[in-house]
Amino acid sequence: MPEVVVAKAREGKFNKNAARRVRVAGKIPAVIYGPGADPVALEVDPKQISRILFSETGHNTIFDVEINGTVSAKAMIVDWQREPLKDLLIHIDMKRIALDKKLQVSVRVKLVGIPVGVKAEGGILDQVLREVNVECLPADIPSHIDVDVSAMKMHSSLRVADLPHSDKITFLNAADATIAHIVSIREEAATAETADVAATTAEPEVAKKGKPEDAAAAKKPEAKK
Repeated sequence: MPEVVVAKAREGKFNKNAARRVRVAGKIPAVIYGPGADPVALEVDPKQISRILFSETGHNTIFDVEINGTVSAKAMIVDWQREPLKDLLIHIDMKRIALDKKLQVSVRVKLVGIPVGVKAEGGILDQVLREVNVECLPADIPSHIDVDVSAMKMHSSLRVADLPHSDKITFLNAADATIAHIVSIREEAATAETADVAATTAEPEVAKKGKPEDAAAAKKPEAKK
């Protein structure tokens, strides 16, 4: 049985004060949009959304959205925003999907095994890409892509072209993009030192996932009453 996200349609003004009242009541503001119907402003249970995001399929989970007691659409979470200090969900965007239409999604790459270059040659396995972009039907979205790296030797690389392919999934990354490689400890230390220098000279910025709610509201029409 698919997950059912229980939601309530929001009415009235959609500003910061209204959003704050939703959160004080133990819910978070949300919006669902996509083909087939107008965007609808909602309030949902953050615990249920967190359970979906931390599940095996994560943000690629397909679920039913029940609005005011009626199941209205199948959807996925396409964007979310967290409060940076407490790391609490404060807003999500959901998109309606059609099971017969292909989607473009990101899928986690899981490296399996201990490479020869690590076990016998003293190297370090460095994973460059942790997710790849794919296009497929909703029912064919993998929870993750497993890759056996046990045969990798020192200075060898794993590329997108080396991932397991099927006729159901199309990889959108460049075929020669590096997923992982085996590097020496000296190379890894030099890379880390370069990254530290870049971090100290870069301008600070606020780290967020997703869009600010005001920006999202400005781009999408208000829900119909």
